[in-house]
Amino acid sequence: MIPAAVLNEWYPVAMIAQLAAWPGRQTLLLGSEINVFRDAAGAVVVQGADGPLAVTLAYGHVWACPGVPAHPLFPIPEADQPGRRLVDCGVVRVKCSPLRAVENFLDIAHFPFVHTDVLGAEPHTEVGRYEVQIREDSDEVWATKVHFYQPQAAKSAAGGIVTEYMYRVAAPTASVLYKTCPNNADEWDVIAIFVQPLTEELCEVWPWMALFDDTTPQADLIQFQQMIFLQDRSILENQIPRLLPLDPGKEIPTQADLTSIAYRRWLKRKGLTYGAQMVAA
Repeated sequence: MIPAAVLNEWYPVAMIAQLAAWPGRQTLLLGSEINVFRDAAGAVVVQGADGPLAVTLAYGHVWACPGVPAHPLFPIPEADQPGRRLVDCGVVRVKCSPLRAVENFLDIAHFPFVHTDVLGAEPHTEVGRYEVQIREDSDEVWATKVHFYQPQAAKSAAGGIVTEYMYRVAAPTASVLYKTCPNNADEWDVIAIFVQPLTEELCEVWPWMALFDDTTPQADLIQFQQMIFLQDRSILENQIPRLLPLDPGKEIPTQADLTSIAYRRWLKRKGLTYGAQMVAA
């Protein structure tokens, strides 16, 4: 039985730009088959076994709610900011818990070892102190004042810089990253992942970006982001256990894991446990 808290969330199920008429995109959501397509009038429909699902369109993607939406889809104000370039980066299928995919996105400590000479490099491996909080007003997890040396922080970066990050968990399967913008010191680049839970141990990850970059070819931006996530995939697919443990005693955290700890605590208290390993009674 899938908890109501899970059913009443919004999940990405397709890129708007790729939608066609029936049968459109046939896929899974929380273990159930769905079809995502445009009807005769051009409206987007997400059809489940028991009828159409609630739908909203945002950030280049189709979002569906299998239950009764508990709230509107989270805002990303930068999506409407003049001058930003919005980039849909396709999709990557990963044999892991959807919650594991989000947690990996929050982990900065692996940069020098998994994304060597791009997002990190030895000997710059230390994660300094940063701040993490669960913001009650927005019901989101935030990590701020994160700093890390990166040889190539973005496709447009000309050389290594100390990059500042803010991590925002806006939904159980969606996270937004704000990072130093190489092209505009007064703004943040925005990189997000929207995770579609196919099953508890299989997901599809839809990266999306809102950048200040008028020069890099679209294909190069997409390729760069896909390269980063494909480097993560082999790590994610070999994690044991496959489900994300919500019992803090199951894995040994370090200073660098403060965001992960807050994320797990937040999931547990909200009952958002699809893809999680619960504590035995």
